[in-house]
Amino acid sequence: MRYMSGQKNNKARVAEMNAPSEMSFEEMLRVKLEVLRREHRDLDEAIHALETTGRPDQLTLRRLKKQKLALKDSITSIEDKLIPDIIA
Repeated sequence: MRYMSGQKNNKARVAEMNAPSEMSFEEMLRVKLEVLRREHRDLDEAIHALETTGRPDQLTLRRLKKQKLALKDSITSIEDKLIPDIIA
């Protein structure tokens, strides 16, 4: 009989793992924001590392800086959605 109840518990666990997550739109934005911030920080470190080498590849450096700016724009956009406008 124990085997049967163990089987039911395993089925319940599998069902829970396959259930859709209950994240709100705001929570998803906050997760995305954190991911973008981390990517922005990583790019900043990569740019700094390239710049400190004797002769950095200027094309790569420009591409990384452009990516970093695009990430900053995305971060700002999400922050604007999360922070309500307050009229002074």
